[in-house]
Amino acid sequence: MSGMLEQHDPIQLGDRLRGARIRAGLTQEEAAKSLELARTTLVAVEKGQRRVRADELEAFVRAYGVTVNALFRQSAIHVDLVPRFRSLRDSSEAGKEAARLLNDLVAAELELEGLVSRRLKKDYPAERPILPGDIRDQAEDIAGDMRHRLGLGLAPIADIVSLLEVELGIRVYIRPLKSSISGLFVFDDEVGACIMLNQNHPRPRRALTAAHEFAHLITARHEPDVLESTAGPQSRAERFATAFSLSFMMPAAVVRSRFRESQQISERFSPRHLILMAHALHVSQEAMCRRLEDLKLLPSGTWESLISRGFSGEQVQEVLGDRPKDDGLAIPPRLWMLAAEAHRRELLTEGQIAQLLRMDRFEIRQLLDMLGSNDEHDLHSIARE
Repeated sequence: MSGMLEQHDPIQLGDRLRGARIRAGLTQEEAAKSLELARTTLVAVEKGQRRVRADELEAFVRAYGVTVNALFRQSAIHVDLVPRFRSLRDSSEAGKEAARLLNDLVAAELELEGLVSRRLKKDYPAERPILPGDIRDQAEDIAGDMRHRLGLGLAPIADIVSLLEVELGIRVYIRPLKSSISGLFVFDDEVGACIMLNQNHPRPRRALTAAHEFAHLITARHEPDVLESTAGPQSRAERFATAFSLSFMMPAAVVRSRFRESQQISERFSPRHLILMAHALHVSQEAMCRRLEDLKLLPSGTWESLISRGFSGEQVQEVLGDRPKDDGLAIPPRLWMLAAEAHRRELLTEGQIAQLLRMDRFEIRQLLDMLGSNDEHDLHSIARE
């Protein structure tokens, strides 16, 4: 290890150690105390003014939760998005932890892109600030414009993650997060727009969260967002994003049309109709009900009334029967292909991919087997972005 340290550029290593410290959520003072170093020594190391000894490097690795290979890998890319989230004073520790994970996943995707020479093509809509006036009306109008831009018309959106990735070039990640965190958004001029969704939440809820974070790209892309259920009163920007997500996933014209159809078949709009409408539009029953309330098609407070009368998942199962299970995979389609291509070319091992993407090696094996990265066939789809 001593030879490796002597050959490596101390400025580059110092910068990588600084990035690892930030992602670990440590200040220089906290890190120096944990490493039993003077803060001035740590500052000198991060600036590349002092070389790291072998025993010190081992201490850095333990304190920051990184590996020696990650620090010295020639193609390693370090992205520093975490400081942007510090402006969110109300963000919880769970939110900060999620921000660090998002940072690492963005760096991992950039590294994979570099390895297989496939850069992400971005096609973002122009930024549109929220204007004075009614937020819901603006959300409805902009959601309609985005649907037109994406060629969706009034069709249901079955897979919003692929839509955002393929059509717009937004980086989307799906990982298990604390239950209070629904999603995160951050924009960087070089990296682009990045969204992370909570894998522990049902797919319909993740879809609305993705649409919510998409709204931040449209209206205030340089302001990061952590969507937390424990947050206090919503800002105007958050209220717009919530209204946009409902309008984007459930266009008013479609909701009104389906509601009228249900009334023509039956005199009363029942929980069964609600379940079928939510399923058709790929949203949760709660989101569907609240959208109907917003459009004055159902009385305000209908959802709370349903819950108090025992509305449950068993009723949903009864109406829909056997539903397809969530695939549970934590890697959206584009990242699947990048990882599989790097493995097929023998640029990274299974273990290295697992470490890079912060996943269990068994999950990576499942992924590679599913994509057939060990076959002789090329993954041409990655070249057609």
